[in-house]
Amino acid sequence: MSRRSVALTAEPSTPGTENFSRALRMRINRYSQIIKLKYDIKREYFIIGIPVLAAIILVIAAALTGHVFTIQEESGTGGSTGSGKDDARLAAYQALVEEVGEVEGGGSMEAEEPTSETKPKDDLDRIIVFAVLIAIIPYSIDTYCQKRLLKRREVAYSEFLFKLSELMRGGIDPIRGVIDLSTTDLGAITDNVRGAASAMVLGHSFSDAMNDMAEALKSNLVTRYTALVVQAAYTGGAVADLILRTSEDMRAVIGIEREKEGNLKQYVVIFYLAQGIIVMLAYILSTSLLPLIQGMGMELLFGNAGMAEINFERGFFHMIMLNAFFGGIIIGQITEGEMKHGLKHSAILIIACYIACTTLILPSPDAAEMRIELVSGGGQEGFGGLPLSDPIVFNVTDLAGNPVPDVYVKISISPDGSVNPEIVKTGSDGLITVTVAPGMAEGVYVVEAVAGDAVGRVNVRVRSEE
Repeated sequence: MSRRSVALTAEPSTPGTENFSRALRMRINRYSQIIKLKYDIKREYFIIGIPVLAAIILVIAAALTGHVFTIQEESGTGGSTGSGKDDARLAAYQALVEEVGEVEGGGSMEAEEPTSETKPKDDLDRIIVFAVLIAIIPYSIDTYCQKRLLKRREVAYSEFLFKLSELMRGGIDPIRGVIDLSTTDLGAITDNVRGAASAMVLGHSFSDAMNDMAEALKSNLVTRYTALVVQAAYTGGAVADLILRTSEDMRAVIGIEREKEGNLKQYVVIFYLAQGIIVMLAYILSTSLLPLIQGMGMELLFGNAGMAEINFERGFFHMIMLNAFFGGIIIGQITEGEMKHGLKHSAILIIACYIACTTLILPSPDAAEMRIELVSGGGQEGFGGLPLSDPIVFNVTDLAGNPVPDVYVKISISPDGSVNPEIVKTGSDGLITVTVAPGMAEGVYVVEAVAGDAVGRVNVRVRSEE
């Protein structure tokens, strides 16, 4: 039998679970160290690269599956006046008349069913918000945890210097003092001190071991005071007193930093309150002021009836999200000196503002899940240029027939005439009431109520003056 076969037969055929798991961990650690040293893989590659890549994939997948930004409907003016506007309204009116026919009794027309298979989903902006959160939250959490760990290490290092000075007062040299302290619990730097002690045992100098430990702690404050300790250890004299003063000075610096951060926290509160004020202003504008000035009010103020077609709520949403993102970065720069520390504030502000916008500003019900039906006022006849005798009442419901409150409905009449109001908000019962004045020409007029994709129409007639 060969020597190799004897060795193979001597080994246990089935190693124990504990030995196997230990060997597996050692092999995993060995390969991970080899990969890290060979390719210089850093932690930032995982906490930045992977989330950003996932966010990009999410946005691309959403765009490829039909999600788009909100597209404003053509107002019909096209920036021109006169015949262009009249031709557009006349073409729309003729299309409506062909659809409804010459119905003498009037009555209501059924709401148009939304064509979800042909209409793209206009929620890409919301998906981008989720993608931004996916991209920044892992890095912001890691940055926050690393900063807390750094603060604990700085405090522990100051305690380490104090204990080292006490040992040196007892006549122990710095190298022996570090080795003795490595057997105790030093908090966040215990492993680092043990590594430095091991290096000294293996023959490394005090300066090299201490500098390597300071570099591993990744703290500028620790690096500066380590240089002082090393220099004091090699210059001689009252080394213990110098290290003690270094420890006390480091504690004082840490205390000053804490006091400064505490004083700057008031600016964080101010920025958060300012963001809340912006959200409340947008809510007040979208629910109280804008409905009053839209329609004819917009035309009188700005000379352009197409202003009524602008989705101000979605514009407010974009403004608030951008302000939340950049506002958080500014908070980090002002309070902590680096913009990366502001990403956690950006994430918090974006999440809070998104919830507020979807609850208060953006329309809560989906337009594709609503119907608009006539309640009363259809089939009326009146004189040209004069309001009809009875108002027209529409009911906005969901697919189950439940009333949908707080939805803005745009009212129009074709081919000519006026409606009051042009944009009306449904009440708790889902009802809206409008006053209609058809044009001067005799014939059929179509009153249309639109809320997103839901459309309700009713026709009225102008009789001849005889």
